[in-house]
Amino acid sequence: MSNIFVLVEHRQGELRDITLEMLTKASQLAEKTGGETVALLLGNGVDSHAEKLTGYSDKVLYMDDPLFEDYNSEKYQKALVAFFKEQKPYLVMMGHTAQGVDLAPALAVELKMPFVTDVIDLEYVDDKLQPLRQYYGGKVNAEFSFKGEPPYLVTFREATLEVPEPFKSGKVEKIDSPLKEDIDYRKFLEYIEAEVGDVDITQSEILVAVGRGVKEEKNMAMIEELASAIKADICASRAATDAGWLPHDRQVGTSGKTVKPKLYIAIGISGAFQHLAGMKGAKTIIAINKDPEAPIFAEADYAIIDDLFKVVPKLTEKLQELRG
Repeated sequence: MSNIFVLVEHRQGELRDITLEMLTKASQLAEKTGGETVALLLGNGVDSHAEKLTGYSDKVLYMDDPLFEDYNSEKYQKALVAFFKEQKPYLVMMGHTAQGVDLAPALAVELKMPFVTDVIDLEYVDDKLQPLRQYYGGKVNAEFSFKGEPPYLVTFREATLEVPEPFKSGKVEKIDSPLKEDIDYRKFLEYIEAEVGDVDITQSEILVAVGRGVKEEKNMAMIEELASAIKADICASRAATDAGWLPHDRQVGTSGKTVKPKLYIAIGISGAFQHLAGMKGAKTIIAINKDPEAPIFAEADYAIIDDLFKVVPKLTEKLQELRG
């Protein structure tokens, strides 16, 4: 009972990043538990997914069955209950996503698994698993310990970890599904994609973010010029979207979107915990703020402590010169 299982999440033919994030963390934990990282994949026609997952797990077990063409929590639960009773894992990880929130509680109850939701980190300390989650919108971090014996279950928050290049060469094994008949009392009807504006900031590689410090909408022209110089998209804190400077689909934070760009330039953003929760997954963070005590600087890789109305035009000018 030392293996760590990650339930693979895929949608519309694409693997979701949360799966690779969880496998990365699972591999770190498995080195301490002495077990293997196992990616568990349910789907139909998912051979290519299974192959990709070998770069992040020791073993990929997959059920390829037309009954799993579309996600259905009832089908998943019936299949997983039988599977986990046989495999006896140490830990099961699912994404804290619409799918994970739908499936995990019922699975935990049926298998009597100790369960922690919305985990942002996991450590293995003194031969015990220690989940970390947040309270009060991110103001407080709480460490947990599980009561009872494994298997344990957690749902892991999206965009918490950076996904590395493939680092394993695992094996693939196709397994039979224990599900032998369809479920007629709960059916998948259709997938409806949430409406996205002219820019999907969750896919942006470079983001320029604006906050209350920009003061008023007319100053957005200065921000747009900077963004144009580095071919960035513009996003905002809640204060800026509430003020109407940008549409709400550009908001970053707990009540907005979670982003993971290669570069995030925060301009006039103090760094309330709600905003930090949405952008801390950025690879490189540059913050511009005249307040040296601004919380954003605790997350920033580079800090510019000065008046943004002096810094941004100069920065734009230099970037334009570099681009010729």
